[in-house]
Amino acid sequence: MKLLTSTDRYLARLIALPLFSTLVIAAMLLVLEKMLRLFDFVAAEGGPVSVVWRMLANLIPEYLSLGIPIGLLLGILLAFRQLALSSELDVFRAVGQGYGRLLRVPYMFAVALMLVNLALVGFIQPLSRYYYEELRFELRSGALGASIKVGEFTNLGSRMTMRIEESRDSGTRLSGMFVRAENAKGQTVSVSAKNGQFLATDDPDTIILRLSNGVLIHDAPDYEKPRILSFSSHDLPIDLPEIASFRSRGGKDLEYTIPELVRVGMDERRPETERNESRANFHFRMVEVVMMLLMPLLAVALAIPPKRSSSALGVFLSIIMIVTYHKVNEYGEDVGALGLVDPIIALWVPFIIFAGLILWMYHVAAHVPGGQPIGALERVFSKFGGVFKGLLNFNRKRALMKE
Repeated sequence: MKLLTSTDRYLARLIALPLFSTLVIAAMLLVLEKMLRLFDFVAAEGGPVSVVWRMLANLIPEYLSLGIPIGLLLGILLAFRQLALSSELDVFRAVGQGYGRLLRVPYMFAVALMLVNLALVGFIQPLSRYYYEELRFELRSGALGASIKVGEFTNLGSRMTMRIEESRDSGTRLSGMFVRAENAKGQTVSVSAKNGQFLATDDPDTIILRLSNGVLIHDAPDYEKPRILSFSSHDLPIDLPEIASFRSRGGKDLEYTIPELVRVGMDERRPETERNESRANFHFRMVEVVMMLLMPLLAVALAIPPKRSSSALGVFLSIIMIVTYHKVNEYGEDVGALGLVDPIIALWVPFIIFAGLILWMYHVAAHVPGGQPIGALERVFSKFGGVFKGLLNFNRKRALMKE
């Protein structure tokens, strides 16, 4: 017996195209929206452009975890909607293939994507989010080698100021240099030079600024007048400012994997607030993943429009329902983290209610003759559409009469 029949392969093709299209489009929109902000942030901090791609790469797991449930729901819904509008669904049911049999392929997609999403939210996303925050910290602190902005005074530590008029060849050729440095004894060195170049040393905390064709002014409290020196080449050592180390993973940011969340939530030595936050975040991730098993039933219940109708209300309603459920889960996580309600109650009770609603909608659509779980909404929607169409026709006739 074949694992997949021709009907299964046909359904798989119908589901795969909208599923992966929705997933790719959603991820691209989120990435493009974030990319503009990251370019502005990196430019403002004076960091290298390449760090933008590293930061975006660390955000992709988070965006995929948001897009996979929506992609799964819309993929199955649009596939069954196409079958219903072309009357193929009636043919399948007439030859004895009911909804239970037709849902075999959708559940293959659902289980596979649920495991992928579990890996993302449980293990990959916490680490990638931590690395993203680490890159942000290094940009702000200068650990990524933030560039000196041309035409502006830049402070290197608390005792050195530098200004560069022009930078060429990716910063290897500098011109119009001005540097002023001061030590703890009050001695100051002011240098202006035509050209300059940064050179690395064996000491990672020190670099050399090689200046050429310039003037150096050395002053100190015990000098009667500053000493002035013209030079053709002069090396000026620069001590790099100390950079604070980034925080450890976890804590209030909950960048823990699922096993780590369980250990933190059960550790009596930790503060109660931290344990509540860990437990709430653990249950939040679990209900979001488990809910994917109900997506095929919800998609089928909302995919089939009334007879002799091509209403897309089910598509619109499906997005509203999944987004609303996600927001309810976020609220439940916040309430559970504050300790106001046990996280199990705050997150699994809405899951049970939502699951009950989906099972009822599927039962009406699949087992009640002529059943429409959103029939009342469909009738209201059709009446509203008729009124709207009538207004458009009325305005069109008035425009023609005026002409």
